[in-house]
Amino acid sequence: KKTKTKLKYMLYEKFEETTQYIQKFFSKEKPEYAIILGSGLATLIDAVTPICEIPYSDIPNFPQSTVQGHSNRLIYGTLEGKYVLLMAGRFHFYEGYPMSEVTFPIRIFHCLGIEKLIVSNASGGVNPSFNIGDIMLISDHINMFPEHPLRGKNLEKFGTRFPDMSQAYDREMLEFAQKIAQEHQIKIQKGVYMGLQGPTFETPAEYGMVYRLGADAVGMSTVPEVIVARHQGMRVFAISVISDVGGADISPNVSHEEVLEAVNNAMPNVITIVKDFVKKFK
Repeated sequence: KKTKTKLKYMLYEKFEETTQYIQKFFSKEKPEYAIILGSGLATLIDAVTPICEIPYSDIPNFPQSTVQGHSNRLIYGTLEGKYVLLMAGRFHFYEGYPMSEVTFPIRIFHCLGIEKLIVSNASGGVNPSFNIGDIMLISDHINMFPEHPLRGKNLEKFGTRFPDMSQAYDREMLEFAQKIAQEHQIKIQKGVYMGLQGPTFETPAEYGMVYRLGADAVGMSTVPEVIVARHQGMRVFAISVISDVGGADISPNVSHEEVLEAVNNAMPNVITIVKDFVKKFK
């Protein structure tokens, strides 16, 4: 018991060390939003007026992303007049990181006083009405990762032992994003995202399983981050680009390069939604 308590407080010390390091770069206001950029979504960086960039390698206790398209830096700046902190490169369970490291940045966002989180990703569509390049607003998720990010000693400074997940994705945020899409005449989908470990893309039978279990899209990220964000009371909005489609009778034969290409084609509309959302949401 003493060992577990010691480990917990060592973890708190890591959070404090990392937070204090990053806070030194906030020359003006603290960020209102943290934004996680998924595979291929790095062009959103171009919409931000940067104040400073912090390489992950310089940040105490911060992991490094090993995935193509993730540039390993925090960007502090403004987007549509709001202060934001962009995470250009996320960490995945399939890279070999434990969940505590996959979700480490989310803990730091909370320690920095950030209350709103925008998460983006690329995913495989399993809903028959979806097409490659569709934008899906995530309304809920199904957690199929083999490790839960809250397993172990509860970190009471962040949240309760048994957090409510009935609104993992903030309904007010979701409805607001839908209105923005309508105003700009951007076609969107809304659906449930399933998180799997990866790193393989799913087999046709697995795509069929995902759909039968109630999901509309599947990917290898997001779910652990959202669970930890909600554990500490952050409001979450998530947007996914459908980079391939599959089903029990369809083999998408997809590559990571094709995922990035599909996401790149959808990016102008994603940027429009995110920019207007950050500008107008109260």
